[in-house]
Amino acid sequence: MSAADPDPLAGRFGATSVAPDERRQRIRDVFRLVAPRYDLMNDLMSFGIHRPWKRAFVAGLAVTPGLRAVDLAGGTGDIARLLAARGADVTVVDPSEEMLAVGRRRSPGIPAIAAEAEHLPFADASLDLVTMSFGIRNVTHMGTALAEIGRVLKPGGRFACLEFSTPHWLIRPGYQLWSRTAIPALGALVAGKVAAYRYLIESIERFPDQARFAGLIRDAGFAQADWRNLSFGIAAIHVARKA
Repeated sequence: MSAADPDPLAGRFGATSVAPDERRQRIRDVFRLVAPRYDLMNDLMSFGIHRPWKRAFVAGLAVTPGLRAVDLAGGTGDIARLLAARGADVTVVDPSEEMLAVGRRRSPGIPAIAAEAEHLPFADASLDLVTMSFGIRNVTHMGTALAEIGRVLKPGGRFACLEFSTPHWLIRPGYQLWSRTAIPALGALVAGKVAAYRYLIESIERFPDQARFAGLIRDAGFAQADWRNLSFGIAAIHVARKA
């Protein structure tokens, strides 16, 4: 994605055009509604594969004891717990108080702060690592969020993002059929929130592919942005380093 390309999620709530403030509020409402069964739904939607994805994500970061990290959109704290287990000094940041409440019950020893990715409560060049797992799709302004991540990272610090992406063409039709039909149905059955899960699927479909997202990261001022696919590109890990 070049600097001239628009953020493909800006001004959208799934398939609907909305003002930025309305997008922000609607997304807050989604996570308020799904927080109690968020992890259960992730297990059902992905057949549990999101858990090995997350373990591979953290394992590939070569975390060392004392490394100062922030997990953005960290919600229920699963990534933060993996980072803490490797000795990182980690803080969870998420705009949803409902998601944070779940995480605080499960990980009372990990600090958790309610804040948006576009407005982080950390000093310039103060962090070694910022992670984000399945959350970048839900920021209000992706470019602003990426620039803010760059601001709080130390020179040489890393931004690591695990996100749904564009799968290999051979599996894409079956994956899209599952996403568009089974996942909203599961959302209705298990969480009682079919509209919320329909939004999540629509946001995945609008998210830029691997190369375009890497370009957007570079446009935000990072020196490099590499990626590797998981499960034939259903998800991808992007890792970028601040110059």
